[in-house]
Amino acid sequence: MTVLGKIETQGCGCDALGHLASLISIDAALDRIAEHAAPVADRETVPLMRAAGRVLAEPVVASVQIPPFDNAAMDGYAVQTRAFTGQGPWSFPVIARIPAGAVPALLPGAGAARIFTGAPVPEGADAVIRQEDAGLSGDTVTFQRRPDPGLNIRRAGDDMVPGQIVVPAGTRLGPREIAACAAAGAGRVTLRRALRVALLVTGDEVRDAGAARDAAAIWDVNTPMLGAALGRAGVALVHVARAPDQRAALTQRLAAMAAEVDLIVTTGGISVGEEDHVKPALDALGAELHFSGVAIKPGKPVSFGSLGPCKWLGLPGNPLSALVTWQMFGVALIRRLSGESAARDTRRHVVTAAPIRRKPGRCELRPATLAGFDAWGREVAGFDSATHSGRVGGLPACDGLIFLPADCDRLPAGALVEFLPFSDI
Repeated sequence: MTVLGKIETQGCGCDALGHLASLISIDAALDRIAEHAAPVADRETVPLMRAAGRVLAEPVVASVQIPPFDNAAMDGYAVQTRAFTGQGPWSFPVIARIPAGAVPALLPGAGAARIFTGAPVPEGADAVIRQEDAGLSGDTVTFQRRPDPGLNIRRAGDDMVPGQIVVPAGTRLGPREIAACAAAGAGRVTLRRALRVALLVTGDEVRDAGAARDAAAIWDVNTPMLGAALGRAGVALVHVARAPDQRAALTQRLAAMAAEVDLIVTTGGISVGEEDHVKPALDALGAELHFSGVAIKPGKPVSFGSLGPCKWLGLPGNPLSALVTWQMFGVALIRRLSGESAARDTRRHVVTAAPIRRKPGRCELRPATLAGFDAWGREVAGFDSATHSGRVGGLPACDGLIFLPADCDRLPAGALVEFLPFSDI
């Protein structure tokens, strides 16, 4: 067995080099998100069927024992084990038929009851013999083996007991959590209000995917990509818009959005060029900047701030940079604002399928594809020879991101690296 060291942080040494002092580390950026983003306070109670993807504001507690009664774990025959006296085989008359949902009568020791999965075990019975181990002839059933008490019976309270917290507050509800809520009898649940989010993509050159475009225009990748990501995050996507590279129009659009939503996500316009107007527009509106630039590749310009009570996350314009920084910071911000408790760390160690040579200085998050296991049972990750921030053609084949340390310029094949799966949100 290969023993690997514990992954301690979300970072990767990206603040290791002094000449990158103007940029903050991944860890520091995540800390500032946690510091400045408070969960929405409003709550609402909704039917369980409408709660998928949302975050619980109050725990779901079992009010009764589950299962509420002893029931059959499979189709068969309910019997009294003490009736199996002497040497077998043993034959009993079939005196009752108990489907799921029926209330059974008392079972005397001299008989057996035909019973179906989930049906209540009749009083007096203490075992269920599966139908494959029974021989039925007319109204008589014969068994070759003496059953043990409790055989194939699901006992009352085996799953949940009254007062048990089944799903804690702060949990995002997926199919598994909703199953537990339903089993506990929670037909309605109290949730944090769905986040109100606006998505604003900047760029004079951007056109709708598939639309006519001139030689200097490009199709819009970020709007459908991030719209899909937000659509899976249990948020209310209030606005989806594009904005031209004009400071006055951008300032007006951001001010209007900030009055209506909890979070604005922008792409593009956050670097230091003459056509980058997002930060100046926010500055003109009195926004507070919590960080601007992270020692990460791709996605160095990523920024985070507050415009009054509204939060702003500025992602780079290049699609891969936008996706990587959304994965690292957007997911964390959505979870924080939604009131989701600390999510289980899904990172794990993998080994590289090929050697890597790269320029050190920033922590690189490179898309990777899991390619099976090596001779020692370690997962192997394949990847391109370089990270290109504008390329997305290979993303459908990728499973997540590998972390390449900031101070590392080369790694051999088989080197141990961290791997972060692409998140559902």
